[in-house]
Amino acid sequence: MSTMQDALQTFMAESASLLEDMEHGLLVMEQDATDSEAINAVFRAAHTIKGSAGLFGLDDIVHFTHHVETLLDKVRNDGVVLCSEQISLLLDCRDHMNALLTLGAKGQVLTADLAEKGEYLISCLSPNAQSDAIEQSQENAINLNQMVWKIAVQFGQDTFRNGMEPSSFLNYLNTIGEIVSLKTNVNLPEDINTFDAESCYLAFELRFISSCSQADIEAVFEFVKDDCSLCITTETEPNDIDSEQDAIVHVETFAEDNSLSQVSAQVRGVTTTDAAQTFNQTSSLIRVHADKLDHLINLVGELVISTAGVNMLAGKELNAALIEATSETAHLVEEIRESAMRLRMVEIGETFNRFKRVVRDISKDLGKDIRLELSGEDTELDKSVVEKIGDPLTHLIRNALDHGIERQDARLLAGKTAWGTLKLHAYHESGSIVIDVSDDGAGLNREKIFQKAVEKGLVAEDARLTDNAVYQLIFEPGFSTADQISNISGRGVGMDVVKRNIQALRGQIAIHSEAGQGTTFKIRLPLTLAIIDGFMLGVADSHYVVPLDVVQECVELPNEQLHNLRSGYIELREDVLPLLSLREYFNLSGLESRRKNVLVVQLLGRKIGLVVDELIGQMQTVIKPLGPMFENLRGISGSSIMGSGEVALMLDMPVLLEDVERMGYSRGN
Repeated sequence: MSTMQDALQTFMAESASLLEDMEHGLLVMEQDATDSEAINAVFRAAHTIKGSAGLFGLDDIVHFTHHVETLLDKVRNDGVVLCSEQISLLLDCRDHMNALLTLGAKGQVLTADLAEKGEYLISCLSPNAQSDAIEQSQENAINLNQMVWKIAVQFGQDTFRNGMEPSSFLNYLNTIGEIVSLKTNVNLPEDINTFDAESCYLAFELRFISSCSQADIEAVFEFVKDDCSLCITTETEPNDIDSEQDAIVHVETFAEDNSLSQVSAQVRGVTTTDAAQTFNQTSSLIRVHADKLDHLINLVGELVISTAGVNMLAGKELNAALIEATSETAHLVEEIRESAMRLRMVEIGETFNRFKRVVRDISKDLGKDIRLELSGEDTELDKSVVEKIGDPLTHLIRNALDHGIERQDARLLAGKTAWGTLKLHAYHESGSIVIDVSDDGAGLNREKIFQKAVEKGLVAEDARLTDNAVYQLIFEPGFSTADQISNISGRGVGMDVVKRNIQALRGQIAIHSEAGQGTTFKIRLPLTLAIIDGFMLGVADSHYVVPLDVVQECVELPNEQLHNLRSGYIELREDVLPLLSLREYFNLSGLESRRKNVLVVQLLGRKIGLVVDELIGQMQTVIKPLGPMFENLRGISGSSIMGSGEVALMLDMPVLLEDVERMGYSRGN
């Protein structure tokens, strides 16, 4: 049973990818209805899902997708041009197919609501519903548009060993046509002593009526084409078919034949290995369960910690040979770590592509013409980051569509194009990934945001805030400047979730806005959440870690500038650098060093200096989550175990940056 579930999961994964292709193709067709590549991609996706579902006996999917395929076939072969309403219908059909697949994967029966939705969509696909129903009931009848095919197939002896089930191919043929006669041959070896119970000696000769092409029939046997002998020919006229009484063996007889049931499942049957073989043969990729990958990363993390401990002990022994050996081991562990992390890296393009549909649907609801531009889709980052960044991006995009980009009349008055543009751009920068969400709308209204914040008591009326500090106020819980509440945005729910989710990923978000020109939200995220290169700091008796990619430089604080710690600033090469003393911030007691050190860090263009007692240096850091008791500890985002077994705390840099800016405002700066 577990193996069948594994095969079903494989089928679902492949189908999810095909549905994405289908959605993408339909959106392309809406812009260019004659794009042959998009038309073929959409048809191919529906056709493949229908055929694969037939192998699993998922009849609801086969039945519904048949109607979708009928319309798509007219587009592909008859030159029918789809209008925007028909594209919307097919997108709804795509969503319904997804719902049916999800239901089938769970082994659940079709619900009344889903069945009703399916019938409604079928009626929309075929305006002449009654005549379609008649045609459906006569689907197995012979008509002049159908052809009679003779199919002879000899399966290879390794068919069963490869997990393939001959009867499943007959089952699928019956979904795209009608098998009117079937002859089964069992070609046993001449020497009975060489008979192998696990080998396949089956051969079929059948007559098949269908409007399918020869290529479509050959595609049915795609998964055993390298392990069988196949011959497909046609008869000149359908009327030449022998009567049912003249047929040697019928499909019903085949399904009930006791002798055949010993070597083949019934026509409706399917084996797990069959399904797995079916989908893995179509791709050079090997699917690995996410839990197994996570377990591997955890083991690599523990290996990094153990290696650090061994290196520390080797250094204490002052044994040159031992130090060299442990150094080589550490180098190999680092390569293993990097290779393991690359296994978790995925392209962000898959996440970006799903917003094509979001932008299309919302812009139509709003009555706006908004175009989405994507770039940097091949930028890679950790799969765990990709999985969690989707919701924040959705909130930002919905707000940009609703509030950011103006309506057509307002844009024309402002001298802009009638259509608005929303851009998603991803790129690597300084060991991090940056995602820009930009619109060419009206921009943020600084004064309106500030006044709303004053009304809510978030800031004092005489407070002097930078533009970025004002813009950051939109992330406060319940904050909204919308004059009207819509079903898309405007309730003040969402933007605070955006910031919280990004910070949970150890990321930062900055805003740049220009009145009348648009707004850009810049999100910076770590490439991975598991193992990073960090920089170790010492304060009192505690150790802290910051990501190495945010470190700019290390500075020793001269004695003559110690008094500046109270003011919170120092001069660094004629620039003013805000300071944060970790000893004071965390209220630490313990022996102080005679000299103070400053670690200069930069996040999204903003710099601060962390005042510490000791700069320990670079090290590989395995990040561990905080326990429930400490998860709300401000300024700390995680922990790490050092080679000595001591615990070092991961500094939450975005939070520290916010607190430094707040302290600056309180001083009137």
